[in-house]
Order: sequence, then C-alpha cells, then structure tokens
Amino acid sequence: MLLVLVVVWSLLVGALRWLAAHPWVPVVLLSGAAAAFGAWAYRRREAARWNRVREQGLRYALPQIDALHHTRFEEAVRDLMRRDGCSHAVRVGGAGDNGADVKATDPSGRLWVIQCKHRRAGLAGAAVGTPDLHVLNGTGRPVHHGDVVVLVTNGRFTRKAVAFAQSQQLHLVDRHLLAQWAAGSTPLWELLGAIPSPRRPTAGS
Repeated sequence: MLLVLVVVWSLLVGALRWLAAHPWVPVVLLSGAAAAFGAWAYRRREAARWNRVREQGLRYALPQIDALHHTRFEEAVRDLMRRDGCSHAVRVGGAGDNGADVKATDPSGRLWVIQCKHRRAGLAGAAVGTPDLHVLNGTGRPVHHGDVVVLVTNGRFTRKAVAFAQSQQLHLVDRHLLAQWAAGSTPLWELLGAIPSPRRPTAGS
C-alpha cells in the first residue's frame, strides 16, 4: 500500500512539474472544454427552439394517427397538448399508470388527466366501453387529482360509455373530435363543453 502511495505521489509531482514547464497546456485544455460546452449549449437551445416551432405548428391527419403504435399515440396526444400551450404536458402511460397516459396543466392552471385508447382499425376497431371509463373514473380525480378527465380514442365509444361519461362528468374525444383537434389549431378545451373554470385568472378576466 505504501509503495502504491509513493508511486502515485511521484506521478502527481511529475505531472505538476510538467504542467509548470508547459503552462500553455491547461489554457488549451480549458479553452477546448469551454468551446465544447458552448457548442453543446447552443445545440440544446436550438433543439428547444425547433421543438417549440414544431409544437406550435403540429398537425396530424387521421391516417397518420391510425398508423401509430399505441405508445406513439400517447406521445402525439402529449405533443398536441403542448402545442395548445400546456408547457407541463408529460406522457405517464405504462405499467402502473393508474389509468392515466398523459397529464398536462393548461394555461389556466387546470390539470388534465388523459387516457388514450388507440385503434389501428379506427372506426372499424372495437368500441371503447364502460370498463375503461370505470378505471379512469376511479383514478382520474381521486388518485391523479385531475380537474379535467378525458378519454381520447381514434375509434368510437359505445352508447353505454357515452351515457356513463355524461353521468360522471368525464370528457370523451372520439375519432371525429380528434380529427378536428389534431388537424386544426383550436385547443382541446375550446372544443369540449362544460369544463371546469380556470384555476387562475386569464388575461381577459
């Protein structure tokens, strides 16, 4: 152990002496590191800027949506919420998500809890029924504390599901409403009716 310490100390002393004899080396290394960090920071800022541009102009046609994997569908819904001004929109879907695939806070402070049901066959796929809504209803407000609880599908809902959603103040986005939202520029809260009042005052209030 002592021998190792002696060797390490000798190497350290030798390195310090070499640097003292070549003072330009640390300057070059620091300059290179600063340049690399500057380039990384610039790329990060540019990526963030282009992400904002992409989100502001984001559009989806129904054939694009139908072709998505279900996880990409969740990401598309998240990105549409970001496009609409929800800076804190995140995808949380996966094992143990407790019925929420996307959570977002809109500019008025309302927390949106969204479950996504993708149907590759669109309208021809299985209709979303009340069992999925039972899960969402049981977690959307009690667990996730959502102000607006929504189920989005590129397919359709059963009549029982529509009636249940109305009775529980759940919001449904079917294929037709999704097409209007995804291909346009109107925020989802302006397309849905009877959503809760803003948590904080808006610019026009």
